[in-house]
Amino acid sequence: MKIVRQLFCAAIALIPLSSAVYAQEHRFDPPWNTPPESKVQFTVPGIDNVPDLFGDINDPQLVVFFAGNQFMVIDELIAAFKKKHPQYQRVFAETLPPGILAKQIAEGSIVIGNMRITLKPDVYTAGKSRIEQTPEWFSKTQVYAKNRLAIMVQKDNPKKVKGLKDLGRKDLRVAMPNPDFEGIGKRIEEAYVKAGGEQLKETVMKTKVKDKSTYLTQIHHRQSPMRILYNQSDAAPVWYTEAYYQKMLGHPVEMIEVPETENIRSQYLAGQLKNAPHPKAAKDFMDFLVSAEASSIYKKFGFDLP
Repeated sequence: MKIVRQLFCAAIALIPLSSAVYAQEHRFDPPWNTPPESKVQFTVPGIDNVPDLFGDINDPQLVVFFAGNQFMVIDELIAAFKKKHPQYQRVFAETLPPGILAKQIAEGSIVIGNMRITLKPDVYTAGKSRIEQTPEWFSKTQVYAKNRLAIMVQKDNPKKVKGLKDLGRKDLRVAMPNPDFEGIGKRIEEAYVKAGGEQLKETVMKTKVKDKSTYLTQIHHRQSPMRILYNQSDAAPVWYTEAYYQKMLGHPVEMIEVPETENIRSQYLAGQLKNAPHPKAAKDFMDFLVSAEASSIYKKFGFDLP
């Protein structure tokens, strides 16, 4: 009986510790944006959390599909647009990988968890190469922002990562965007070749994938930061703005800049859909996206301007 009592007391003593550990498992989880106002707020990290769907899904007056790594500008960008155009108050935006958004447009729907979304976009934004794959979709396209690559690492850079070549090291756990899902993956592969030839690309994308020291993400603007923050990966090649934003949030990360000789720059284009359900709102948003006000918001979050 005494032994049973001792075991019980030991188990009770462990409960606060295990609870604290569990609580910390979600301390960096998104959404990192400010949620819309509502008397009922119910977000459960790791269970019910949809950080890449924004705003009003019911009867929207404007629907925008953004390249996913622009999630950080959404709060200020949409608020500024609504202020300039008060006739549009119900705005819905998605910030999923552009390849997934393209499939959603082509197929007419997407399912996330148990939710099916059939909304058609008025405006779709993505990298230049992605937009140019489907010119028949758009009545108008325009460049509005640019980006470049960087490497995100843990606070104080404990693994002493200096550049892209280090990502081939056996001791380094890498979070790498899967080129099958994310356009940035192909851009990073190009950068690997510039930095260390085909051998570096082969090492990171095949050898290290095989031994599981490279983890391939499907949505890098969420997975890569979280893998760094939760010590699941040591380094993550990302768009510059990803690391810049995590530092803005005060999260324990560092950014390693990639030199121009190895870097890849991307242009973001917005396309107004020919079959946009809200053509006037689409035109107004396209005009707003290249305004000085919108450009200043993008610049604030680390984007380069055209």
